[in-house]
Amino acid sequence: MTNIVEKIRQQFDSGPYPRIAIDQSPKNDISQLYVHNLTTATYRRNKQIVDPSNKLILDVACGTGFTTLCLAEANPGAKIIGVDISEESVKLARERLSYHGFNEIEFYCMSLEDLPSLGLEFDYINAEEVLYILPDIVKGLVSMKTVLKPAGIIRTNLHSYYQRLCFYQAQTIFKMMGLMDENPAEMEVDIVRDFFKALKDRVQLKTLCWKPHLEKQEQYYMMNFLFQGDTGFTIPQLFNFLEASDLEFISMVNWRQWNLLELFQDPENLPTFLALTLPEASIEEQLHLYELINPNHRLLDFWCGHPLSTEEISSPEDWTKEEWQTVKVYVHPQVKTEIMQEAILEAIKNLQPFELGKYWPPIKRDTLVDNSLLACLLPPLLDSPKPFNFLVKHWQTLHPIDPLTLNPTTDEEAFNLIRQFLINQEKFDYILLEKGTTSP
Repeated sequence: MTNIVEKIRQQFDSGPYPRIAIDQSPKNDISQLYVHNLTTATYRRNKQIVDPSNKLILDVACGTGFTTLCLAEANPGAKIIGVDISEESVKLARERLSYHGFNEIEFYCMSLEDLPSLGLEFDYINAEEVLYILPDIVKGLVSMKTVLKPAGIIRTNLHSYYQRLCFYQAQTIFKMMGLMDENPAEMEVDIVRDFFKALKDRVQLKTLCWKPHLEKQEQYYMMNFLFQGDTGFTIPQLFNFLEASDLEFISMVNWRQWNLLELFQDPENLPTFLALTLPEASIEEQLHLYELINPNHRLLDFWCGHPLSTEEISSPEDWTKEEWQTVKVYVHPQVKTEIMQEAILEAIKNLQPFELGKYWPPIKRDTLVDNSLLACLLPPLLDSPKPFNFLVKHWQTLHPIDPLTLNPTTDEEAFNLIRQFLINQEKFDYILLEKGTTSP
């Protein structure tokens, strides 16, 4: 029988993935650009801002090249290489990137295990939707680690066992029926479709994983019910794989959506056992508890890298006044997208609070930014990064008088106001704070 790697290759040669129109661009898709921007990962790890120019990025399992296009749009000036085991997918990836004007990107048809043959070390490795179909997860991670620079970061993911349990049940059925013995095609898709349509609507399997509105989309069947090599994993398994690979967990990519406390009606009044144990729980234990209570994420999407012996990064809330004097303030590069800038300037022009949550992916839709602070800080930051002290003086220039006391705005008042505003907004990642060194 054909081995699993060859089955996977055949499946993607006959049905390259993802099937996204070649003219579709992520240029104004802030969510996609935010996740694929190097700054998002590096700032999460060590509060540092990265200039992507001349950085070397590897897109593992690039498929038809849409993730490669996202990386190219999000990281101007970076050198990008894409690899995939499917020759048909690589061919389409080249066509896609050429269509969008990225002719310098290189693509190779190769397996993940063959990465060392490139003879290169990468600043960032993007490996989406591939790790969970590998026969040996640790071998795949080690292969990526081998070509990762010492301070480099890997973004990869595993399918969640708990979230996709119904699909694994369905796959077991279709394996019993022989539908996955070889490369599934149109006939196997028709059999799966007929199987689900024949079930009563109240049957649990149909209730959990059958989507009638997708029944005519072949990709829906191939990537869920007939997906060769598809395997689900748990958080403890994820951490075991990292330990065996000697890689350090950095963060979940969508870490805000893994907030355990948000699952409870009153986070200040937890059940006694949790109230006593959570403060001492490791990040692995917290994430595992979350997936057991609320397995709503299809992917266990995470960043990792070589273990770094660095000092714990302090929070801006804990920085001293002296440390604040060294801070340089940035906006996240994706704030500079045309749609975001137009929305910010429109809010300033109309003297309205800015509906940040409407445009910025990491936060809730009801988040508003005060117009006076927005009008003071965002225009100069959109132009270029600014020292913290510049923003304090800029505020005093625009607001020389305190509107409540009618007294001159003091240095201390301006310092505290801008400091607190930046602390509050930095939590959303659209304002980034890079601390310099203080004099001994």
